[in-house]
Amino acid sequence: MESGFNMGNSPSKTGNAEELVKTTLFERERNGITYRIPALVYLRHCHTFLAFAEKRTSPSDCDAKILVMRRGTLKEDGTVQWASSEEMTTASFPNYRTMSPCPVFEKNSRTLFLFFICVRGNTTERKQCITGKNRTRLCCVSSSDDGHTWSPATDLTESVIGETIHKWATFAVGPGHGVQLENGRLIIPAYTYYIKYRCCSYPIPFTVLPRALSIYSEDFGQTWHMGKMLGKKSCECEMAEIIDHEGRSHLYCNARNSGYRCEALSENSGVYFDKPHVARELVEQRCGCQGSVIGFPAPEFVPNDDAESKACGTSLLSPDTQTWLLFMHPTNKSSRRDMGLYLNRSPLHSSGWDKPRIVHRGPSGYSDLAYNGDKDQFSCLMECGKESELEQISFMSFTLNDVMQTGNAFCL
Repeated sequence: MESGFNMGNSPSKTGNAEELVKTTLFERERNGITYRIPALVYLRHCHTFLAFAEKRTSPSDCDAKILVMRRGTLKEDGTVQWASSEEMTTASFPNYRTMSPCPVFEKNSRTLFLFFICVRGNTTERKQCITGKNRTRLCCVSSSDDGHTWSPATDLTESVIGETIHKWATFAVGPGHGVQLENGRLIIPAYTYYIKYRCCSYPIPFTVLPRALSIYSEDFGQTWHMGKMLGKKSCECEMAEIIDHEGRSHLYCNARNSGYRCEALSENSGVYFDKPHVARELVEQRCGCQGSVIGFPAPEFVPNDDAESKACGTSLLSPDTQTWLLFMHPTNKSSRRDMGLYLNRSPLHSSGWDKPRIVHRGPSGYSDLAYNGDKDQFSCLMECGKESELEQISFMSFTLNDVMQTGNAFCL
């Protein structure tokens, strides 16, 4: 584990993929301590990144203990200065393990909410699905000073889920970032293992399947509600707002599945999602893997690399949307390898995904994306390594021009 301060990478100024490098924020320790499940948020008003992860005593989900955070300050030269890791002691409950960080920033009050789940003891997800006995709680902490201090943890299970919890074998949020829509609504992506049928109080085998949904707030985080589940198998998910050419909002959901990702759109800000379908351009491994998606303003043009042609650039104005999407996920069909970035210039069409740009050759796992609108830059956290994706969680920044390069990879 790194201590003190260190300087992170800056995005390529030339679009040369070879220039991009990774900065290790969390690294597996010799005593077995492992860091997993990254989440990233960029606070634009104070030029600060907050990077979250689970701290575990082993790679196993059962050995998750507490959430950790590192603060990164974006400098004028584009580098990021990272403070040392700190444990989030208020984001916990006695006899529960803390998992699945999901931050969202409320711009009006400048309040940062960090959602997570707490799971009783060492109860596994599998055991909850077999017995139908939920041992998971929906929890949240908040900060009004950009993550320097945090409120005590609040258990929102009863107020948000209520009696429906008896139909949920287990559930989780994200993992990864939430989003605030243009209308002010806060969105936390979530999923549940829904119990459709029981026999003698136990779920009927093979009928407990994951379903994605949103948890949302219409009053800037004062109260929270849950939306309706997707009508198709869908697990860990992230969501992004798409603004079409007429200024209408669409909430896009991208969820873990088997074989291919699951996509859906909501026309009512996350209350429910219509017509979930598989995205055949976005491949999944057999058991799937978490992925990250983010929306950003569609550019009118991207400057060409050579100085003489920068004034004109290349026209890229989308005919049907003001928003593009960027998606991050391992690109290998058979194993968690070769982390890639997929660009979608027509996100209201399911076939709009470009072929991926590889950002890490080798073992890759969970990830999270953030966008800096001031500099039109992207940043990400990703699980990666040489022999295993559990070796480290790394940070990297890049530009849209980098994503659109036709070379092989950003970094090897």
